[in-house]
Amino acid sequence: MSDEDGREEPGYGLLTHGSQNRGLQNQGLQNHGSAATATTNPAASASTRKASGQPLEEAIHSAAREDLMSAAADPSLTADLALALLQRADLPGDVIEELSKNRSLVKLRELRIALASHRQAPRHVSVPLIRQFHTFDLMKVALSPVVPADVKRTADETLIGRLKTVTSGERLTLARQASGRMAGMLLLDPEERIMRPALENPRLTEALVVQAVLRPEAASVLIQAVSQHAKWSYRRDVQIALLRTEYLSLARALVFARSISPAKLREILQTSRLPAKIKEQLLRDGPKSSPA
Repeated sequence: MSDEDGREEPGYGLLTHGSQNRGLQNQGLQNHGSAATATTNPAASASTRKASGQPLEEAIHSAAREDLMSAAADPSLTADLALALLQRADLPGDVIEELSKNRSLVKLRELRIALASHRQAPRHVSVPLIRQFHTFDLMKVALSPVVPADVKRTADETLIGRLKTVTSGERLTLARQASGRMAGMLLLDPEERIMRPALENPRLTEALVVQAVLRPEAASVLIQAVSQHAKWSYRRDVQIALLRTEYLSLARALVFARSISPAKLREILQTSRLPAKIKEQLLRDGPKSSPA
């Protein structure tokens, strides 16, 4: 408003400028909110990326987290591109989680294995996936050198828990190729044709052999196989474990006892399940020297 002389009334201009400033501020807040939504919402980011014309082939190699999130959420992301994305060792865990929600891809077996096997995969993503895997996929994860130890252990435990439902042919393959822990469990398999390959598994350790022969369910065929094995029968801890079992033959028991001091032998036989007659003969004829 103006007076008759054309002068502007005091305060009117201030009101006008204040209204304009508030309008600009509100517009800025709206724009900022839209940008924030695009950043936190992968679907919105994907739309923004498409609008900008950035192809998925470039987005999966981007250093920007927003680009990776939008690519992971994009329903048009192909299996090959998703696998290429998962080859990145620096891939953030939330991007892997977003990729696990991509329904067009997570149905694919190869992609599920790659998701669960990634070192940065959150456990709430990898563990449920692993528990859905088939026998040999579990073995693959358990043997992978890049999979974290706790995730490998989960794969092994899942597989061990299913052993009763695994076919004889699959158990034979596991005996030959699976982890040492799995081989140790298969030493107790009721089929000798599975137990013997497990005994030759290159990942089997002395500790696992000892654990197996000391189990109450260890069969006589296992005890005899270990006691005559070209590698395991010469290991001192294995020999001591065998002397505590029920099924060790007198001939092999005498061989093992002769390398043990009389005092140590008496200690072992106190908790041994060997027949009393064999124990008596070992104490009488076994030790020929007193090694340290």
